[in-house]
Amino acid sequence: MAKKNSNSGKVVLGLAAVAAAAAGAYFLYGTKEGAKVKKQIKGWTLKAKGEVMEKIEKMKEVTEGGYHAAIDAVAKKYAGAKNIDPEELQKVVADMKSHWKNVQKQFKQGQK
Repeated sequence: MAKKNSNSGKVVLGLAAVAAAAAGAYFLYGTKEGAKVKKQIKGWTLKAKGEVMEKIEKMKEVTEGGYHAAIDAVAKKYAGAKNIDPEELQKVVADMKSHWKNVQKQFKQGQK
């Protein structure tokens, strides 16, 4: 009988954490406009991006559909807030979704 590898679950969780960290780093530093963006970031955007990263960390497999669903779930939460401009929220959502290919690259590098 084959022996089950108890480390495989830890490896998957570790890879998900690497992907989430890569996504967060890319959101803040991976673009040419990074310096401008960092100055303009409002507290709620950082919190929202952090919540997306937490959802990614919990995923067994990070896919584009799952990534977008995580962003949509967090955006839905913030859509009802009084102090958040709906247009600004949509821009943040679109920006996060546009980074999928870069997040995917970082995740693949983390697997190596």
